[in-house]
Amino acid sequence: MKDATVIDATNAILGRLGTNVAKRLLNGENIIIVNSEKAIIIGKKRSIIEEYRAKREIGTSRKGPFFPRMPDRIVKRTIRGMLPYQQHKGRSALKRLKCYIGVPEEFKNKKFEIVEKALISNPIEYITIEELSRYLGAEF
Repeated sequence: MKDATVIDATNAILGRLGTNVAKRLLNGENIIIVNSEKAIIIGKKRSIIEEYRAKREIGTSRKGPFFPRMPDRIVKRTIRGMLPYQQHKGRSALKRLKCYIGVPEEFKNKKFEIVEKALISNPIEYITIEELSRYLGAEF
């Protein structure tokens, strides 16, 4: 992706990061999110895990709806929920988003942007996307 903004998701709250990224995608920006497994969801671990496990168990294996296990896919699916993805503008916005686990070689020496509004200084109870993925059965 040419002229893409690279955002580091380390210690960023998933919902706040997602709303910021969704608005920017609808404005036509290309965005790459690295370290997506280090984003966090605030709340009690047990309730978050049960909520995501319930999302995975909805539907059938053939018809769906399908909910991801991998951290990069969970972040992308969360942002998809903030876009009008069933309309053309939402689909094209979603195509401009790339999420990665860790930092790929091509972005090692690039400057990462940090979304200040998404960071939290002192979370009391939270779970990282990596922990959540492992509870859901992902292996990476």
